[in-house]
Amino acid sequence: MSREEPSCRILAPISGKTIELAAVPDPVFSEKLTGDGLAILAASDEVLAPCDGEITLFFETKHAFAITTPDGVQVLVHIGLDTVILDGEGITALHQTGDRVQAGTPILRLDLAFLKKRHINLISPVLIVNYEHVRHLTPLAPGVAAAAGKTDVLAYAL
Repeated sequence: MSREEPSCRILAPISGKTIELAAVPDPVFSEKLTGDGLAILAASDEVLAPCDGEITLFFETKHAFAITTPDGVQVLVHIGLDTVILDGEGITALHQTGDRVQAGTPILRLDLAFLKKRHINLISPVLIVNYEHVRHLTPLAPGVAAAAGKTDVLAYAL
């Protein structure tokens, strides 16, 4: 692989269809104010670590967490667009800040029936927060069925 080709990969943290960030109905994400990447319309109840690293941010409301890779790339997983209003209800944390995890490790468990009953939009952004540190960031095409822990959804070079 040449130095110009993306060599680092981020796995889908949740199963579902991919969505380009520009199509996410929240300007914080669509205008890349919190990072660059893509979103996944969540269709599974388990949220996995998208990469190896340390959980460096875990919101008390359990709606989002970030993992920092050994190379210093911070990957943010935000579950749903309005889950923060639930104050953690419907989401069970399986890890906490400071835990070291491997790609594919379960991080959250979702009560999908509860979230759907509360009309929570399950579009879930997967972002590289410090994207100025990476090159050639390439998200998976929109409309692809991604499998949690199996499908590469972001590729980049350092």
